[in-house]
Amino acid sequence: MVHLTRIYTRTGDKGETRLSDNSLARKTDLRVQAYGAVDEANSAVGVVLASGDMPAEVTEVLHVIQHELFDLGADLSTPLVADPEWEPLRILQSSVDRLERWCDEFGDPLPNLRSFILPGGPTVGAAQLHVARTTVRRAERIAWQAAEQYGLDETGTKEQPGGISSVAITYLNRLSDLLFILGRFVTTHGGTQEDAETLWVPGGQRPMTS
Repeated sequence: MVHLTRIYTRTGDKGETRLSDNSLARKTDLRVQAYGAVDEANSAVGVVLASGDMPAEVTEVLHVIQHELFDLGADLSTPLVADPEWEPLRILQSSVDRLERWCDEFGDPLPNLRSFILPGGPTVGAAQLHVARTTVRRAERIAWQAAEQYGLDETGTKEQPGGISSVAITYLNRLSDLLFILGRFVTTHGGTQEDAETLWVPGGQRPMTS
């Protein structure tokens, strides 16, 4: 259990922060940017839940995801090392597998897509799922940038900090897929209202407006 006795510490006033292994990093570091974007995504999921208009089965899934996003933030903030003194918190493949099962469970009943969907929906919660999805996509892009700098699944050395876990990045990719599917699921009431989604019409095919 984490104990937070005081929120402000003044330790970051010079543009530095401590990673989960207690090493110092600049707040502009790509690793810090990645887990910061994960924190934003978790907050976006929280707004979805606060909307109060989610089906019970979707709410249950999102609660699990919020906990796992904290795990993911810890994973991204812990450089990979060989034989660590204590076992760090990491996203496991089993969590990725569960996201894929949820993608199938919620996605299989949905109507086939005939075009891209305009982000939004009939409720605030449905629209906010698209905000959460795009925030997760951004976190994934930044995590890949961090992996390009520090290496993918590479353990650290005295000269070079450890890399980024590929499973953590895969989790972000699958999560963005699931949030897109959940947005469709909520909008179409599980696929029973095929005309509920607003599809993108390319410019040349849209009627002219005065």
